[in-house]
Amino acid sequence: MQFGITTLFGILVFAIVTGIVWRLASRRRELPCPAWLHWCVELDNPFTKTNRAAFIVEHLRLEEGMAVLDAGCGPGRLTVPVAKLVGASGVVVAVDVQSGMLDRARQKVAASGLNNVQFLNAAIGDGKLPNTCFDRALLITVLGEIIDPKAALKEIFNALKPGGILSVTEVIFDPHFQSCGTVTALASEVGFMVKERWGHKLAFVLHLAKPNVA
Repeated sequence: MQFGITTLFGILVFAIVTGIVWRLASRRRELPCPAWLHWCVELDNPFTKTNRAAFIVEHLRLEEGMAVLDAGCGPGRLTVPVAKLVGASGVVVAVDVQSGMLDRARQKVAASGLNNVQFLNAAIGDGKLPNTCFDRALLITVLGEIIDPKAALKEIFNALKPGGILSVTEVIFDPHFQSCGTVTALASEVGFMVKERWGHKLAFVLHLAKPNVA
């Protein structure tokens, strides 16, 4: 019994220390979750509903024919369910800086029999996205991994159609966690308006809208 408690405590301490070190190192360079940990990214967090794929997708209010940007798609946890909902007449552009993550996402998309997903190996903020193309965009525990988050948000803002929605999810368990205040401030600087929010300070989904242009 004592051994079990000691082991559990050791794992907890290791996880906390690793998270702190990772977070500090991320301030100087991009350190996304490595591709070999894709299995961890694909799991829904049991402690908060706001990071669950079903919750995020449900609140996107997707329709057939929509174009969706999955920014920092990782292994495709959201890519597949989103692609199913927008249908054959819609499109999902899955973007990730790691080719290993994109390979995993491609496998999942192929296994699901989907033909409406495009893949782009690039960093958000590098100017690789087309302008005024997307109805929705996703940033799921990704913003803190980006060295220049303001540039990334600006590129997503430009990529959205007027009235388009960016859905940002942040969870305290992520070593790159960004507070709602930080996300809101950065988003406001590039032109976004806060539309809706779910959750609480430590785990939330924030919908940011690109204003309609008359």
